[in-house]
Amino acid sequence: MLKPTFLFLLVVSCAFAQAPKAVSYSAETSNLIALERAWNQAQVSRDSRAIAAMIGDRFVNTEYDGEVSNRGKFLADFADPKFAPTLMNIDGLEVEMYASTAVVTGNYHTKGLYASKPYEHFGRFTDTWVFQESKWLCVASHSSLVKK
Repeated sequence: MLKPTFLFLLVVSCAFAQAPKAVSYSAETSNLIALERAWNQAQVSRDSRAIAAMIGDRFVNTEYDGEVSNRGKFLADFADPKFAPTLMNIDGLEVEMYASTAVVTGNYHTKGLYASKPYEHFGRFTDTWVFQESKWLCVASHSSLVKK
């Protein structure tokens, strides 16, 4: 039979063993939020190289209007000179961590010009990130329009 002191030490050891994991999750959460903000900045500044570095080879994007695109089409659409965003803000971000995968959800507000016509959208997004090759890559993105 185990002595109460040993059991107490075992429980305390397990609790401390969990602490670094929580710190790691907190750091990864901050990292993913920074990546989401960098993504938005890259879209406004039209930095296709930055976006390409953040998405996986098998990236899938589902737009608010139901259009689905792969990595190549997404990057081509991003480079389309008719697309001229002037604002991309996100808020209400939540990050759910799963081993080497994370799901980031939040609200977005975007506006700009498309084919010289102004647009402004308010919506929700879900991005799925996978940690591979020593970095986080977005492998799927989905947006839903709340207000146009």
